[in-house]
Amino acid sequence: MKLTDHDVLLVIDVQNDFLPGGALAVPEGDAVIAPINRLAARLPHVILTQDWHPPGHASFHATHPGKAPFDTTDLHYGAQVLWPEHCVQGTRGAALAAELRTERAELVIRKGYHPGIDSYSAFMEADRRTRTGLTGYLTERGLTRLFLAGLATDFCVLWSALDARAAGFEVIVVEDAVRGIDLDGSLAGAWEAMERAGVGRVASDALA
Repeated sequence: MKLTDHDVLLVIDVQNDFLPGGALAVPEGDAVIAPINRLAARLPHVILTQDWHPPGHASFHATHPGKAPFDTTDLHYGAQVLWPEHCVQGTRGAALAAELRTERAELVIRKGYHPGIDSYSAFMEADRRTRTGLTGYLTERGLTRLFLAGLATDFCVLWSALDARAAGFEVIVVEDAVRGIDLDGSLAGAWEAMERAGVGRVASDALA
């Protein structure tokens, strides 16, 4: 697959809390780092996202007495999965992985910093109204094809891919540079949803 100057690598949430030993570890989450580093050296543009929650965020199970991790509750915008406390602003868990090559990143989008709204997508928070501004940034710079990598396939990568397609971008997930959580079949469901939306899949070694 031939790359052009209109292509961008969008690296989703490769942070310590999502790696092995982290507060919300994605199985084999650290396996995405090596292919992402190779891609970051090849693609003309690189953008990163970073989960960035204040203490006591509404998506944390501990904020809701009697709730356990991965329970659900209703917030003002609808159903919300409750997570272990993770990626709290300024903590080591929220930091980007030390092994991740970030020097070519042109933009870092922080998301989930509103206390009462969770955020999976790089484009729009979970209330489906609050935008990050990424669509406008990409449009103004003429970046039209997005290669997605990072964590987790069935949550933040999925939501970012679907929102990018809805905004009119060509979207391709680099399948060896993502890993999923897989709650009750969520990983298979994510791949199916992305396929229905017209999201492509490619192996990192196919990008030249």
